[in-house]
Amino acid sequence: MELVATENQTMIAQMVRDFGAQHIKPRMMEWDESQEFPKEVFHKLGELGLMGVLVPQEYGGAGFGYVEYVTAIAELSKIDGSIGLSMAAHNSLCTGHILQHASEEQKHKYLPKLASGEWIGAWGLTEPNTGSDAGNMRTVAIEDGDHYVLNGAKNFITHGKSGNVAVVIARTGEVGDSRGMTAFIIERGTPGFEAGRKEDKLGMRASETTELIFTDCRVPKENVIGKVGDGFVQSLKVLDGGRISIAALSLGIAQGAYEAALQYSKERHQFNQPISNFQGISFKLADMATEIEAASLLTYRAANMKDRGLNVNLESAMAKLYASEVSVRVATEGVQIFGGYGYTKDYPAEKYYRDAKLCTIGEGTSEIQKLVIARAILK
Repeated sequence: MELVATENQTMIAQMVRDFGAQHIKPRMMEWDESQEFPKEVFHKLGELGLMGVLVPQEYGGAGFGYVEYVTAIAELSKIDGSIGLSMAAHNSLCTGHILQHASEEQKHKYLPKLASGEWIGAWGLTEPNTGSDAGNMRTVAIEDGDHYVLNGAKNFITHGKSGNVAVVIARTGEVGDSRGMTAFIIERGTPGFEAGRKEDKLGMRASETTELIFTDCRVPKENVIGKVGDGFVQSLKVLDGGRISIAALSLGIAQGAYEAALQYSKERHQFNQPISNFQGISFKLADMATEIEAASLLTYRAANMKDRGLNVNLESAMAKLYASEVSVRVATEGVQIFGGYGYTKDYPAEKYYRDAKLCTIGEGTSEIQKLVIARAILK
């Protein structure tokens, strides 16, 4: 495993930093306050190839691997976790599901639009009454001639309102049957498919999160991804990669919170010296730096293994669990180092603090990651 950044990683990191300084930083707090999803930013990210990082060039993507993908998400998330989250959800969930499991015809139809950023993608698995218990989903798809008719609802869906297309998993068999769920590609504007309530969130407020509602929604059979009944199994494979995305998101937020606290500790004077001189502060910074480095190694190891085509079920869960918990700890200590100013919106510490918590919940809670890890090591 290469521990030194490659030329591609260095190029991507600098490109993202330059893009963020010009297009994200000037307005990110405005978006956060208003909970505005800045679609134009993602169209611009598409022009840079960042909306199809993992998509091969034959489908209009950048053709990079997971190591470059992690670099891009982490750099974006150092600036604004909301933008990092939305980019990750678009790439690894909707686009990733189509890339991994769709037919060639479906790939050629949808991937170029998604990879270019012309279209924004959503992915629907979670439901109001299931959460981590996805096997008991209640959204159903009933076969009717050349179509399936969907009824039900999904919630906590990133880009549920603004997305142009969604990959949705619905039950086509018995409740609790892991082979009784199927994945569908559903375009915005399909009759019976609409967005529901938009969530009013603690953090990641510029990343849109809404319900998806299906009322006698007719989806052509040609929009089924893979085989009927394989949707849940496909989703588990997609989530293996998605966990690496959230680990990268967590890593970026932690790095951003740490760098802000480090800089502030050198500038803030008390008792005629920088507060970084005091052991109480310097030891916090030492712990933060060490934990971030450990999270980085876990995340890039999982990405490296994914690029080599290895099973990353265990490694992605470990990376996601550790990096997300580190992100929360580092963001919390960041607020502490800023003191009273860390509790105000004049400084970045409070936003990192609010954004970090979602990382321990989204795409599998910390408790679910421990369950995945325990099952793997106890086989």
